[in-house]
Amino acid sequence: MLGNLFRNLQQQGRQFNFSFLQSQAGFNIGETIIPYETNSPYYWAFVVGLVNTLRSILVGFVLTTIVGVVAGIASFSDNWLLRQLNRVYVEVVRNTPLLLQLFVWYFAVFFALSQGGQIAQLPGSVFVGKETGLVIPWSSGTSIAWISFGALLVGAIAAYLIWHRRIKLMEEQGASGQREFTALVSLGIVGLLLFLFGLQWEFPRLNDTGGVDGGLRMSLEYGALLAGLSFYTGAFIAEIVRAGIQSVSKGQWEAAKALGLQTGSSMRLVVFPQALRVIIPSLNSQYMNLAKNSSLALAIGYPDIYATFITTQNQTGRAVEGILLIALIYLLLNLIISVLMNIFNRSVQFAER
Repeated sequence: MLGNLFRNLQQQGRQFNFSFLQSQAGFNIGETIIPYETNSPYYWAFVVGLVNTLRSILVGFVLTTIVGVVAGIASFSDNWLLRQLNRVYVEVVRNTPLLLQLFVWYFAVFFALSQGGQIAQLPGSVFVGKETGLVIPWSSGTSIAWISFGALLVGAIAAYLIWHRRIKLMEEQGASGQREFTALVSLGIVGLLLFLFGLQWEFPRLNDTGGVDGGLRMSLEYGALLAGLSFYTGAFIAEIVRAGIQSVSKGQWEAAKALGLQTGSSMRLVVFPQALRVIIPSLNSQYMNLAKNSSLALAIGYPDIYATFITTQNQTGRAVEGILLIALIYLLLNLIISVLMNIFNRSVQFAER
């Protein structure tokens, strides 16, 4: 294979190398969060595309996990209507192509909301427009907001440590854990106040010129990509969560009820922690699928690393080098995801004695 590759390149008068990465790119990238100019080299264009890809993947992980876990637990709800709506969502989304769903989100949802050049206002102070993009409430980014965000992180770590200490004291010493519980409640109240007021939320609003002031702006392409990836992968995660919960023996439910726990508390404290050992391995695969499926962003015009590669290939003709570079990047991304998820998986497994 390598021999054929080098012979074919030699017949075309070319050599296999990556020197083109130092040349001037000469094309524009429509959406960037790090500085980029048209006279930047190709390697920097790839870095910008990679950052855009990571931006969609990491946020997608959070959103799809929330959607999948909520949908998976909803399949056990006592509400008949909620169970049926959840079933329709899972069956429809799982059995239609992701590319088609991206087109639906991009053209039938976001562009339909902004037809005629108007700005549509959605519940929750969310605005959608062709020129403004997708604007959502967001933190102001002031020094007080950053300090509050840091305090929230410290508080979350402290709450995690206190919770583990409480469990250990209750299991090993038979203590009530009331003091630790009081500390957790206090941290929760402080954290809620910091979240509501310390982050200094900015709510978008229409100005006199017909634009939108404040909030966080995202392009329609990025919004459609996130929505498509999150709801598509979330449908698969919902089935994984459902299977994981069903793997827990019925006796665990009955034992929780015998202790006087409500259905929600039984799910949160008894059943779901045991289901994680079944959920995590399959969840790893879905996260890797989301990372690979993000390359479909090219179809709706979001400038990820694959879109950058296509433009670079058209200008330089370096298809082989570009494909190998893209394949290596996606391989490394998925290996990193797999390693991290395997570490998490080991932490939830039952310890053999």
